[in-house]
Amino acid sequence: MAIKNLSHHHLLLLLLLFYPNLTNSLIPLNSTLKPPQPQSPNTTTTWSSPNNTFSFGFLPDSSNTFLFSAAVILSPSSTPGTPALVDSSASIQFQSNGNLRLIDGSGSVIWQSNTSNRGVSVASLDDSGNLALKNATSTVIWDTFSNPTDTVLQSQNLTTASTLRSGPYSFSLLASGNLTLKWNDSITYYNKLFNSSFSPNQSLASPVLSLETNRQITGTLFLIDASLPSPAVVAYSSNYGEASLMRFIRLDTDGNLRAYSLSKDSGSTPSAEWSVIEDQCEVFGYCGNMGVCTYNETEPVCRCPSQNFVPSDPNDPRKGCKRKQEISECPTNSTMLELDNTQFLTYPPELANEVFFVGISACRLNCLTQTGCMGSTSLSDGSGLCYLKVLNFVSGYQSPALLSTSFVRVCPPALRNQPLSVSSNTQTKKSGLSAGIVVAVVVGTLVGLVLLEGVVYYCFCRGSRFGAESAQYALLEYASGAPIQFSYKELQKCTKKRFSVWAYEEFDKGNIGGIVDKRLNENEIDAEQLKRAIEVCFWCIQEQPSQRPTMGKVVQMLEGIMTIERPPAPKALDGTLSITSGSVSVSANSTFAASAAVLSSSSSLQALGGSSSVSGRNNEKVSSSLYGSNQF
Repeated sequence: MAIKNLSHHHLLLLLLLFYPNLTNSLIPLNSTLKPPQPQSPNTTTTWSSPNNTFSFGFLPDSSNTFLFSAAVILSPSSTPGTPALVDSSASIQFQSNGNLRLIDGSGSVIWQSNTSNRGVSVASLDDSGNLALKNATSTVIWDTFSNPTDTVLQSQNLTTASTLRSGPYSFSLLASGNLTLKWNDSITYYNKLFNSSFSPNQSLASPVLSLETNRQITGTLFLIDASLPSPAVVAYSSNYGEASLMRFIRLDTDGNLRAYSLSKDSGSTPSAEWSVIEDQCEVFGYCGNMGVCTYNETEPVCRCPSQNFVPSDPNDPRKGCKRKQEISECPTNSTMLELDNTQFLTYPPELANEVFFVGISACRLNCLTQTGCMGSTSLSDGSGLCYLKVLNFVSGYQSPALLSTSFVRVCPPALRNQPLSVSSNTQTKKSGLSAGIVVAVVVGTLVGLVLLEGVVYYCFCRGSRFGAESAQYALLEYASGAPIQFSYKELQKCTKKRFSVWAYEEFDKGNIGGIVDKRLNENEIDAEQLKRAIEVCFWCIQEQPSQRPTMGKVVQMLEGIMTIERPPAPKALDGTLSITSGSVSVSANSTFAASAAVLSSSSSLQALGGSSSVSGRNNEKVSSSLYGSNQF
């Protein structure tokens, strides 16, 4: 089990391990757990719930077979959320005085429940995943459900008194009903109402978040409060209503809150169903101090702002960057390096004196002349805002879709980064909305791009049923790969694959001429203009919304004003959701029991306080994000 170091003293449980275990639901005083050892096969290594769904014990560390981690929280003096390891001589002891503690091989106390001499006489691990220390009358003195770490299970409630923590990140429910995510308990990078229909002036008595098993829809996150007429739906998992799945929500180490489901079959892997933050690069501090988050195809990657920086840890790009030369070494001749399409994330509580209404040149100069300013961001979205970054921690985000220019203070010479190479190791993301429309409208205004319309005409075998109006849809179909007039079967018949995928393969091979209708005269084609148009098309149909350029950027790219980086390959628009995260380990702050039937009518949802309608969906499963009632 992972030893976790959070700011509170709590315990986590893990899924059942295949080691000798104590299956009695009541754990007596003076019980001890030790890591599994080949030379001592009969040693008790886990305490299990009655039906063996959950167990508590040790797990070997994947990077070192001689070390183990335990699902406990260390003392507040340690770094929150940082895993710690113990050797094979460590043990978990349920002492005669009622105290539960973890000690390492040297006998040092790593964590304890602080329940000594409080009347604790027995411990129990129930089938909901709750580990409780009780007195002789079965009154709970301490339990894991009341002291969550990073996970909430079915049957477990998250109240306003509890906070989920993972590394520097925390998640909490406010009395107003807002869901909040913070970095280092200071920067609030998410703070929104649980439901778009909820009135901000409405006061709640004692709100609770719950993944309950006795509701009609399993896999649904509810907000419950005495002032509400019925439980309000916060979010639906994409597979809600499937009672055979175990479910939990977890604050991951990347600062995103996600809902997971897990098959009860042995060896299954948890799958993410929804996340609070749709764009991972919007999580403050995701790439560490002075790190810049961007996307390599659809996968978030961390880079340094420029070649004036190097990674703080070459083995972990998420730990940020450090300067090759400190500003203190060039106090009189530092300069501002311009970073296109980049923002230094600014969230509350940014100071008012760090925000200005000035143009891009003044935004650069304000930072250069202000002592302590490390960078600035000038927005080009019509707001006229300029943000100065005077704090020691700077978190960046770079994307072709960002209407902003940032400046970072460096010692000369200012050295720009090389373009990010495209990697084939990506994760499929949920497809966005009508990206091809942008390309169709803008590209259609340029002279010579009628040749692309001919490509689609040629692809569809020049069927006689295509009238004069077909041309206006040609670029849209070419860009999106989704037929508007024609069936997918017709697409396959002519190309044997999605047209945009085939076109990218030809583009990748340098065979741009192969994409063009053979009837066109090569001498009449502006090859450079054609190449730019095709590159813009591929950028505009990216499945990660943050990667798609704005209309203004599209025009600049097509006119040759902006340099166009090589676009990633298009992906299949299958509508599935895949979340970027690290390895998933299930802690025992969750309950994996569920039973409910899939509802097939909007009235059933409304009875539970949901604001989304599923009428006419024929039992189609709905995914809803935490941005209100929006569905994935």
